[in-house]
Amino acid sequence: MEIRTDLHTHTLYSRHAYSTIEENARAASDRGLELLGTTDHFSSMLYSDYTDGKHYQYFYNMNCWPREWYGVKLLRGCEVDIVDLDGNLFGHDINADKGIIDKNIGEADSLYGRVTRKLDYCIASVHMKDFTINASKSRLTDMYIKALSNSKVIMLGHIGRTGLDFDIDSVITAARDMHKLIEINEHSFGWDDNIYDRCKQILVRCAELNVPVSVSTDAHISYDVGRFDYCHKLLESVDFPKELVANRDAQSFISYLPGM
Repeated sequence: MEIRTDLHTHTLYSRHAYSTIEENARAASDRGLELLGTTDHFSSMLYSDYTDGKHYQYFYNMNCWPREWYGVKLLRGCEVDIVDLDGNLFGHDINADKGIIDKNIGEADSLYGRVTRKLDYCIASVHMKDFTINASKSRLTDMYIKALSNSKVIMLGHIGRTGLDFDIDSVITAARDMHKLIEINEHSFGWDDNIYDRCKQILVRCAELNVPVSVSTDAHISYDVGRFDYCHKLLESVDFPKELVANRDAQSFISYLPGM
């Protein structure tokens, strides 16, 4: 199965990634992709003083990016952390009253609102898991569903590798019913057989319940943009329906963008 878009990639801004947006766009072009989504981390993992909104001004100025580069359409996004069992997203409780220069902005907004207002979409993921300790299966299930309900969120990131015990059927059918996506994440594989088995379990249930997925690389270097080797093998192993891979090409994916 050919996949012509990559919706989860990172640049140098994410600090543990290694390429620029131009290098990623060139790699996407070389691999024949139609569309590239850049989704750098919007998270407390980047800075020790994460309450200073100026650290996140990278997102404020994304409108300077071209919408097409090296023949590849570019989307502006972020991978935002789920930060509590209520499904709240990073920055929801941080006041953002400063712009790119150290000047007050007229209208009040949260850091989450300020960062995401001009983005095309968000991926909601769990990274730091301290808040999930001793949480019940139903609480974790509700957490994911509430995060999905955010208007900018179009998919849940790498739910197969978190190790969280949530109800798969409830989460994936909620995504389907909200016209949102479950991610199958290339970067999750090659680490632990348990992760592979969990991802396969999720993918099988998506096929059985007619739930669309997004197949993404989560590339942290341009070399990995558009490389879906593990994902291709997993899709083939369960004979996953092509029509349920929502990002197989740009046209198939476009209806999942907010406002489309």
